[in-house]
Amino acid sequence: MPIKNRFAEMLPEITEWRRDIHRHPEILFDVHRTAGLVRDRLRDFGCDEVVEGIGRTGVVAVIRGKTDTGGRTIGLRADMDALPIHEETGLDYASTVPGAMHACGHDGHTAMLLGAAKYLAETRNFDGTCVLIFQPAEEGGGGGREMCEDGLMDRFGIDEVYAMHNWPGVPAGTFAIRPGPFFAATDQFAITVTGQGGHAAKPHETVDPVVAASHMVLALQTVASRNVDPTQQVVVSVTALKTSSNAFNVIPGAAMLKGTIRSLDAGVRKLAGEKLKHIATSTAATFGAQAEVDWMPGYPVMVNSEAGTEHAIAVARKVGGDCADAPLIMGGEDFAYLLEERPGAFILLGNGDSAPVHSAGYNFNDEIIPAGCSWFAEMVETRLPLD
Repeated sequence: MPIKNRFAEMLPEITEWRRDIHRHPEILFDVHRTAGLVRDRLRDFGCDEVVEGIGRTGVVAVIRGKTDTGGRTIGLRADMDALPIHEETGLDYASTVPGAMHACGHDGHTAMLLGAAKYLAETRNFDGTCVLIFQPAEEGGGGGREMCEDGLMDRFGIDEVYAMHNWPGVPAGTFAIRPGPFFAATDQFAITVTGQGGHAAKPHETVDPVVAASHMVLALQTVASRNVDPTQQVVVSVTALKTSSNAFNVIPGAAMLKGTIRSLDAGVRKLAGEKLKHIATSTAATFGAQAEVDWMPGYPVMVNSEAGTEHAIAVARKVGGDCADAPLIMGGEDFAYLLEERPGAFILLGNGDSAPVHSAGYNFNDEIIPAGCSWFAEMVETRLPLD
């Protein structure tokens, strides 16, 4: 089935929802206005249940089909939060909140799932139950984890769960996906190197933490090049180096490193963390300094189930005619928490030739709304077919 005509008819309405959300971006869990808008729309649509406060500020809606002979439930998820970026698009519906914008298209994801909700509540052409999940705090807050810890899956009896993300650089309205590991685990680290400061003219009287930290930056690259199987993917990036002094003629007493490790395998993730700590402490010791490592686990690897991927591809082909093979992505995605709880899949929807996500010039492409709504709705109708 191609794009559903109903969504082409609804495009102006859904676009206005999206642009309203875009004008009023909210960060992390502080999505009260957006969640309220979502709640009110879902109630207006006639959803059977609308529950607030799941995962702090998440909203969940339940729509029951015409029949329920199999007792199965499909979950669909969209994220609601924005980013702490100052918008530079110049659009007439640009952010009205200084320092915040929808730079990743979550406004579009939310609007598309709302569009699908309206259609599914009107038609109910499926056998079973659909659960619509509107999640806060995808951008670093772990809102997906919070919703799962609030009992999302068991409370609503979800059997499979699916989500999508717009993707610049992929032709508008087309789909791409891959089975297995898809988005990376996103761990962070902070290393404090402590030495003994002193006058820059007398370095022999000091234990220079800058020298130790500089060697550490280079040594940490061996995590990828000499410790991890070269057929596995891992990225170790030191993204900040600062010291306890800003003077030209002072060797500081301490230096601090910050960075991230990205990996696509649980074993590699564990190994990389262990090697990071060993390299940091041993390198510091070589120069007579000490290193304290603060390891901050981030999102886990997001893994599409084999069957879930096949179902997502089949629907993408119905809607768009084809579904491309997506590359591995070293960015993180907290839909990983939902896929740890239930089988399912995460798919990319092309945003066309737009600015990249997480940039001040990005904008969601409203022309892809019918394709996204159709994929959401068709996932339910295909996985829960009427006899």
